[in-house]
Amino acid sequence: MSLSYQAARQQILDRIHPLEAETVPLLEALGRAVAEPVIAPLDLPRFDNSAMDGYALRAADSGAGVQLRVTGYLAAGSLERPSVEPGCAVRIMTGAPLPPGADTVVPVEKTDGGEVLVTLRETIPPGDHIRWRGEDVRAGDEVLPLGTVLRPPEISLLASFNRTEIAVVRRPRVAILSTGDELVEVGRPLTEGRIVNSNSWALAAAVLELGGIPLQLGIASDTRESLRQKMTAGLQADMLITSAGVSAGDLDLVREVLDELGVEQQFWKIDIKPGRPTAFATKGRVPVFSLPGNPVATLVTFEEFVRPALLKMLGQKQILKPLLRAKLQQPARKKPGRAQFMRVRVREENGVLIASSSGDQNTGILRTSLLANGIAILPADHGDFAAGDEVEIHLLGRDVEWLSATTPDP
Repeated sequence: MSLSYQAARQQILDRIHPLEAETVPLLEALGRAVAEPVIAPLDLPRFDNSAMDGYALRAADSGAGVQLRVTGYLAAGSLERPSVEPGCAVRIMTGAPLPPGADTVVPVEKTDGGEVLVTLRETIPPGDHIRWRGEDVRAGDEVLPLGTVLRPPEISLLASFNRTEIAVVRRPRVAILSTGDELVEVGRPLTEGRIVNSNSWALAAAVLELGGIPLQLGIASDTRESLRQKMTAGLQADMLITSAGVSAGDLDLVREVLDELGVEQQFWKIDIKPGRPTAFATKGRVPVFSLPGNPVATLVTFEEFVRPALLKMLGQKQILKPLLRAKLQQPARKKPGRAQFMRVRVREENGVLIASSSGDQNTGILRTSLLANGIAILPADHGDFAAGDEVEIHLLGRDVEWLSATTPDP
């Protein structure tokens, strides 16, 4: 019996667990999830300091036309701390510590810039242009919850804490195996009836883009011996993905050999199009995805099922892409019974998302995937859609929030 799209994905995610932690240098942690909450070890800023080049003084001494005596100079990093006495000011640079006695900073452009005597052009309120100790982060605050993905701002924060390394979730090693006697490796001579093994490269690129480590096992021929040898090696990784060999054909031995290797099948077939002959199994904590061999179906099923599983293994919290509502630009033919993943081009017009087919939806047409920036999910219980009907979509690629009203149709 086939599973629904939602049930299949839930069964997968229920059996996926984040990998263990490893400590890496700060820059190597970029794009990875922290394996434990990060607690601020100190205040940021660490001391009261000036936010502007100008003069540190007492607000009570300020006023339009007031003239103050300049009694000192403070540069950023200065170890001297000249006090500010009544009727006086200290010349100060951005980032320099606030001198004792001062409670405000007047920017140099609001003065005449004097070096011995400085004339103010207006009254300055207390606290102006001062970065107060701890106003950004207080020591003891949880600043990065478990699972936070490290971007440049998070790296900056960790560096501000004087950290040189951080514990993150280990990158999963993902074994990738293509099956079929008809396949030939990229770069080898092509003869009549042979097909280039593009799936291995597509899946490796998809794994690498998400932060995994792809291990390309090559091609297994349609024999038990070849499949057993390759799959035994693949099961030593953190995840195994196979493509082809899971339909009803006489030579589709993948599931049988997995069973012989002690892999527990969780399901085979999902009520989706494309990608119905998608299987999922486990051996201990190693998930095994058996995807269809058609390149389009391979990438679509990776996107919908393997991607969230891989992100969960990576310790990330946001593993599912947000679903958006979009209006179909043209009708879509569909039979009830299966959820359909329609490759679409999404744009924004007057605040409304418009989804148009990115081309021929036949799974043999790879160009339609090249032109798509989104997937429209047409539910299983629905038939044909008319132009203007609303559907749920999610975007493709890393930048799932960017849309342009001027994005042209293909």
